[in-house]
Amino acid sequence: MILPPVRDPRLVTVRRGGSLTDDDHRLLALWAADCAERVLPLFERSAPDDDRPRRAVEAARAWARGELPMMAARADGGHAMGAARPLTGAPRFAAYAAGQAACVGHVAEHDLGAAAYAIKAVVAVSDGDAGAGRPPVDDVRRAERDHQRALLPDAVRALVLDDQARRSPLCWNLFDD
Repeated sequence: MILPPVRDPRLVTVRRGGSLTDDDHRLLALWAADCAERVLPLFERSAPDDDRPRRAVEAARAWARGELPMMAARADGGHAMGAARPLTGAPRFAAYAAGQAACVGHVAEHDLGAAAYAIKAVVAVSDGDAGAGRPPVDDVRRAERDHQRALLPDAVRALVLDDQARRSPLCWNLFDD
């Protein structure tokens, strides 16, 4: 569960009574796509003939550019999550990250889902290699989180960081320090 029981009006679009502008909504979708795309190879190595997660990342970007209706992007997100279901570990989390990214156009708060699942994917790879000279898992988690934060557009940085602090418990505490 990554969505809060009470929505933050700053992450609800202006059309739905919140204060999130269309421009900032698009930035959140692009950031989520960047987070998800970084871990896509973890899925693609496991299922090289399944392009559903890659299509979901592309759909998130196409929606942000105004080239794809929200419902089509959301459907691609659902297909990516379908690709995740039979898998385990990093490939599963990578596909979920892509699915979440494609759903940002529908609900902006899916941005943290994409980021959190991407972190889970990186951690799963690292955890599987524990003892093989790899850094501690918590260092890997923080490094991916910090990389994602470095990708944040200035216009939505404060909003996302505040949301991460607020929703980290719902996102497996992956955004904690």
